[in-house]
Formats: sequence, structure tokens, C-alpha cells
Amino acid sequence: MQADLPNIIEKLRFNEKGLIPAISQDWLDGTILMMAWMNREALELTIQSREVHYWSRSRNEIWHKGATSGHTQTLKGIRYDCDADVLLLNIQQVGDTACHTGARSCFLGENEFYSEGGPQSKDPPSDGCTELFKVIQQRYSSPEEGSYTNELLEGGENKILKKVGEESAEFIMACKDKDSKSIANEAADLIFHIQVALASNEVNWRDVLRVLVSRRGAPRRNQISH
Repeated sequence: MQADLPNIIEKLRFNEKGLIPAISQDWLDGTILMMAWMNREALELTIQSREVHYWSRSRNEIWHKGATSGHTQTLKGIRYDCDADVLLLNIQQVGDTACHTGARSCFLGENEFYSEGGPQSKDPPSDGCTELFKVIQQRYSSPEEGSYTNELLEGGENKILKKVGEESAEFIMACKDKDSKSIANEAADLIFHIQVALASNEVNWRDVLRVLVSRRGAPRRNQISH
């Protein structure tokens, strides 16, 4: 549940050592970045400063995340689980690097495969649109024979934008027909082709997400009278 920040501490169940696990999650695409521990003081500092602080069990001291590396975490929100003994931190990762190895996320392995980390490490899964864009970017940098994405990219701007226009019209007609299944399918097609256009112009999907979240709670535009 989303907590009222000034009152959150009294609701939590710290363990016998006065600690609680805190999972940090990217505020744009939901990627899980890391897990560390907090005590009451670390949580208080986090809420007061809006920069995340943890408790280092190895050093036995408060740890201001990124104070040395510059890869700080800006707090966007806090949730706690149904037992009030685990925190989920919604954060903006400065530098897009949470792991000490240089990887974006500390969760490096996938299935039975272990990764040593580093900037080239594969990210954990995030939301569906972000995962789709990763595939499109991969096709852009490493073309694959028989790929429809590569067929679009190789066709150039005219072919890509023509498809965006066609899919827009099909989405509009599906909405006019009030066919919910068709609306969902056409919306998916439109998003895909928009993402291909973004990739061909080397615009990252995360840039789109940043624009969207920047508009949350923004003042309504004043209507202009003529």
C-alpha cells in the first residue's frame, strides 16, 4: 500500500535487529534495481532529504546511496507490503546505474545463467512496452533476416511513417466500431509502429516515459477564448 510519508515509520515492522528490507524500483518502467536494508534513521533521512539512504550491515553505518559514485537515488514514493515488513521504493536512479559492478540492476542472473555484472549486463524484465522497444533496438543494431521490424527499418522513413498513419486510421475505426478486442489489437499495432519510428530516429522509449510522468499532476492548460 502507498504510505503517507510522514506517518510511514510507525506502521512498519522492523526485524529484531531494527532493520527492514527495501527494494528499489525504477519509477519509469518498473525494473527492479536492487535490494538493501534500512533502519529507522536511514528511512527518516530518506524521507527528509528525498535521496535514498540505506543501512550497511558490513560497515555498520548509514549509507547514502551514490554519495561516492554520484549514482544517487531520488525518492518518488514508498509502498509497504501487506505484512508491513518489506518496503518498495519508487526511485529515479541518477546515472541509470544501481549496481556497484556498473550494471543498471543488481539482479544480474537469468534462470541458471550467472552474470559478472558491468554496463553491458542484461536488465531484468520491465513493462511490456519497454521490453518491446528493447527488441526493436536490438533489430536496429543487429538486423535479423526475415524480421518484419528490419523490413520496416530498411524501408526507411517513408515506409515507417506510412505504417504509422495506416495503423492510426485502423485504431480510429476500431474505436468507432466499439469493438474492444479490435481496439486492443489495433492499439498494440500502433504502439509497435510508433516505437519503430522512435528507434529509427534514435529516440529512446524512456524519453517518452519521462515526458508522460512529467505531466502527472501538471496544471491544466487554460482555455483560450477567441
